[in-house]
Amino acid sequence: MELVLSEDFDLSEEVSPADTPVSWDKTVHDFGDVSVTDGPLTCTFTLTNDGSEPIAIFEVVSSCGCTDVKWTRESIQPGKTGSISATYKNEDGPMPFDKTLTVYISGIKRPVILRLRGVVHEKKKSLSQLYGAQKLGDFGLKTRSFKAGTLKQGLSVSETAIVANLGKKPLDVSFADASAQLSMSVKPNPIPSGGTATLSYTVQADPSLYGRNEYRATPVLNGQKASAPLTVLVWTQENFTALTSEERSTAAVPYFDNSTVSFGPVKAGEKLDVEFRCTNKGKRALHFFKADLEGSALSLAAPLTDIDANEKGSVRFTLDTSLLEKGENVIMISLTTNSPLRPLVNLFVAGEVR
Repeated sequence: MELVLSEDFDLSEEVSPADTPVSWDKTVHDFGDVSVTDGPLTCTFTLTNDGSEPIAIFEVVSSCGCTDVKWTRESIQPGKTGSISATYKNEDGPMPFDKTLTVYISGIKRPVILRLRGVVHEKKKSLSQLYGAQKLGDFGLKTRSFKAGTLKQGLSVSETAIVANLGKKPLDVSFADASAQLSMSVKPNPIPSGGTATLSYTVQADPSLYGRNEYRATPVLNGQKASAPLTVLVWTQENFTALTSEERSTAAVPYFDNSTVSFGPVKAGEKLDVEFRCTNKGKRALHFFKADLEGSALSLAAPLTDIDANEKGSVRFTLDTSLLEKGENVIMISLTTNSPLRPLVNLFVAGEVR
């Protein structure tokens, strides 16, 4: 489908719904666990015009032909609502699905992304089969560890998951010992016996935290604290949305001589120096906020330091091969930077331990 818009839209990056004069009842609809015999699955997203001028939904583009979309065609006056109805055809057989709707709205220069997701099974399964793997008492969960994607500084990121009550009485769920940046809630609450609910979690950016971070909260079930917490994984990056064109054109630009440092074969127990050389081809200093290292075998050999404009520098690590499995190994390093072109740089250390 060719999209023709009446405004000068910026398609380089979708906008966060929180940055627009429009509020949504939700931006993700999770159908949960369904079967191939359930047929087409329909949901509705409702938006409210919180601005002072009328708005219009110009276009809604589905990520594939398996989803049909209808939306409010007339103008939406200030304080009024419109809707987008989406139907997933459910014709692809048993598999997980995660579809997007790209929404173009007047007065908003970047598209808003809505999501439909769920898991289609060949046959219906019991709640215990679906949610019993990681349960805490009667609180049914598919996992105790959730991912919330990428978070930009100054903003928040939210996600949802389906949970269940595997018990024979209503289950009241609250949360204790939550990380300062994390909020969690369940709806409906209490969860009816033998029913499901939506677990919502939101992480607010912390200016002191970059890169990979885990946030925790412990469920309290009918007044009793659970035996283990739930964790939420988020990757936090710098927020570049307020940069001017001039600031973007003069920003730091990291160029590494190579993205992989190879070693070996070496005997287990050796300690190796690993260095990645980098040139900053931008006009402002390059700053590394954080280095996230996969596993425990790698450690920083020296603190991360800035690289001035048009200067060379390096990032150095120590590799302890006694902490690696024998055979081929590949370890990833993720550097979070202040470069709008490369806010996240992935590097690799690879080699053989005998």
